[in-house]
Amino acid sequence: MTAPVSRRTLVRGAALGAAGTVVGGSTVAAALAAAGGPQPTAPGLLNALGSPLIFTSPKVEPFVDELPRLPIRTGGTYDIAARTTRHRFHSSFDESPAFGYGGETYLGPVVENVRDVPTRFTIRNELGAHPFAKDIDTSLHGVGHDQGTKPRTVLHMHGGETPPEHDGHPEDFLAQGEHFTHRFPNQQEAAALWYHDHSMGTTRLNVYAGLASMYLVRDRFDTGRPGNPLGLPAGEFEVPFMMQEKIFTAGGVQSVRSTPLVPEGSWEGGAVGDVGVVNGKVWPEMSVARGLYRFRMINAGSYSVWDLHFANQMPFHVIGTDGGLLDAPVRTTRFRLAPAERIDVLVDFNGLRPGETVELRNSEPVPGQAAVIGEVTMPFFCRFRATTSRGFTGPVPTTLRGGRNQPARLPAIPRPTRQRTVTITQPSELRIPPAVMSLNNLGFTSDQIEKPVQGRTEVWNLVNVTPDPHPIHVHLVMFRIIDRQKYRQLGYQLRHPKPAYGTRWAPPVDAFRYGPAVPADPWESGRKDTVRVDGDTVTRIVIQWPTADELGFDPDQPFMPHGVQAQLGGGHGGHGTRVEPIQGYVWHCHILDHEDHDMMLKLRTVAT
Repeated sequence: MTAPVSRRTLVRGAALGAAGTVVGGSTVAAALAAAGGPQPTAPGLLNALGSPLIFTSPKVEPFVDELPRLPIRTGGTYDIAARTTRHRFHSSFDESPAFGYGGETYLGPVVENVRDVPTRFTIRNELGAHPFAKDIDTSLHGVGHDQGTKPRTVLHMHGGETPPEHDGHPEDFLAQGEHFTHRFPNQQEAAALWYHDHSMGTTRLNVYAGLASMYLVRDRFDTGRPGNPLGLPAGEFEVPFMMQEKIFTAGGVQSVRSTPLVPEGSWEGGAVGDVGVVNGKVWPEMSVARGLYRFRMINAGSYSVWDLHFANQMPFHVIGTDGGLLDAPVRTTRFRLAPAERIDVLVDFNGLRPGETVELRNSEPVPGQAAVIGEVTMPFFCRFRATTSRGFTGPVPTTLRGGRNQPARLPAIPRPTRQRTVTITQPSELRIPPAVMSLNNLGFTSDQIEKPVQGRTEVWNLVNVTPDPHPIHVHLVMFRIIDRQKYRQLGYQLRHPKPAYGTRWAPPVDAFRYGPAVPADPWESGRKDTVRVDGDTVTRIVIQWPTADELGFDPDQPFMPHGVQAQLGGGHGGHGTRVEPIQGYVWHCHILDHEDHDMMLKLRTVAT
């Protein structure tokens, strides 16, 4: 099997100039030839925008289709199948092969339940042919050769404080025809979580195909109903936004490939989409009453960080993040949102005249190495058009916590008892195949894992040794962001030379930090499960590791994979395959291409 070549490998080659440039004793041309890819020609890879080095979507008229409202299911019991479907992303497009949950042609229903009321969530694998069968890279860890016709799936409740056997461990997959009932305790504050596929080596393909949606935890304060104690918009004035960016081929078929330089069937490493998609529609328009709306936004994309704002620069208020409400609304005109992050905003459309429109725009520059081959910022997601109707007329609350009929204020960031340093790396600058991304210079199968002690409070120094941002997600827990700070990367690596890939490398970084430590942005000050770690930066977070008594379950309890009999009979791993118990959780980059290969490690939180 041809080893995967990443887009970054090719972009790095572009930056070096022509086909004959020598790097590490090898030419770029030789590297591409070894990977099975086309060789660059004499002028090199530096081409202008519009270059054939990138795939671009067909031109399509924006703001033609109305923003879809995702269906909402309430209660404590759900039975949802994952199926292969066909979905029309724009009224001028043909239907595209896709995945969907619960009878939807794309994405799934918004699932809702109440704090402390357990949820029974049965997931069924009724998937047929994979929409991206030709893009499955079977050289990646854990990817079977039959996954084009027999896709596996794993359900992960992202942000849930969930027993390990119900968390959706990537090795605990369902084969075709199998089902499993997850149990989610919901012993956590009201928040917008989300459920999505977490299958080993194919998460990027399955989520991009459509296996994702929102999960709302409610409580007696944030009820989601009109007249709620917090005075927040509800009903038709509270709208989930599942936001993505995509590339389409002719006719409107969704594609995961951004450049012809990466051979079909090879892992690419991440692609900037050129079309915005919200709730399964390309560049939709939403008719809004003149009043206050609550938008529950998720960056459900695979790769890009977005800098979001309204075209007219009108202000709005952020009221919550991954783990729930802030102490008080934060007034702003923009925010950055990385993959897997959620943000809860109040937007007042009273300032628009009937018929007036405003776009939700993105101005985040693409990573420099992607820009080299011609990828550009995806400019906007949707447009809002004011109607003559009067909407929710209540004011923006002055506080959200600590008052009468409000939850308690967020506690102060706790004092840690231990400091732990972890690194975000790519094992070689050029990444001659086999290309790989990494945490601590390790691959997923490593047993050199983090084992924090239950009941302890730790600072994690997340050291990004790459130039690009990476959103880091830690399963099981919510944490708090302290600050971000630059560090002297060259000195750090000279003092602590990186060993061969597969040997843990996470040296202390404190001596190399410099400049101001920038506190978390005000809208990041709440509970988080995913944090954006900017390039060449140390990001510090504080994690309180809960005890089994606090959780109501043992987070270190081993469990057997689901469908064990099927595995022993050949349904998963071949006839007679020995099945080992799974223990613990994972932490990883939520750029899904990176997570798949191999920026994900196991994690155990131990009793002593």
